Amino acid sequence: MPGSAERSHGLADLLRGPVDEVAPRLLGALVSHGDVVVRLTEVEAYAGPADPGSHAYRGMTRRNATMFGPPAHLYCYFTYGMHVCCNVVTGPEGDPSAVLLRAGEVVEGIATARERRPGSSDRDLARGPARLCNALGIGLDHDGNDLTAGPVLLVPGEPVAAVSTGPRVGLRGAPDRPWRFWETGHPTVSTYRPAKPRLPRPAG
Repeated sequence: MPGSAERSHGLADLLRGPVDEVAPRLLGALVSHGDVVVRLTEVEAYAGPADPGSHAYRGMTRRNATMFGPPAHLYCYFTYGMHVCCNVVTGPEGDPSAVLLRAGEVVEGIATARERRPGSSDRDLARGPARLCNALGIGLDHDGNDLTAGPVLLVPGEPVAAVSTGPRVGLRGAPDRPWRFWETGHPTVSTYRPAKPRLPRPAG
């Protein structure tokens, strides 16, 4: 991996600009933790107060505070009471934009990833945001991690040949915004699922 100064400079360039422009640039980037390295194949953009789908839409909370901090840090959160997902914070400090890391291909440390996800095919080791964190060994304790210093690192990779875009997965807020980006045709890209409709509350 490059040194910290080189990583910092490279990430600053990669993460500069509106989040929907930054997100597709992360395709092909490498996320590493310990001996496991995942090459990103699918991401989603979230634009903070301008985005009803974002955790930061209604302002800062204890849960989402990392999104309001400096870019190139990891925002981790717990979902469905059992899974951890992670995002790369983008934009200037105070502008809580972030890119969800949805899926990737394990390119190093596959034996460790298989131990963490027994029974999964190699294609599925990091196919989906919770699986990606599981394969890399990322937990809530990595929230706020500086991606230029570690222990979780992010390094720009070779740009992908073709990028597809479509609606983000499982959202009720801004469900049609085409801010999910993936490497066209890559087998590790997760399956699109729209949000389940909310059932009306019973009267009385």
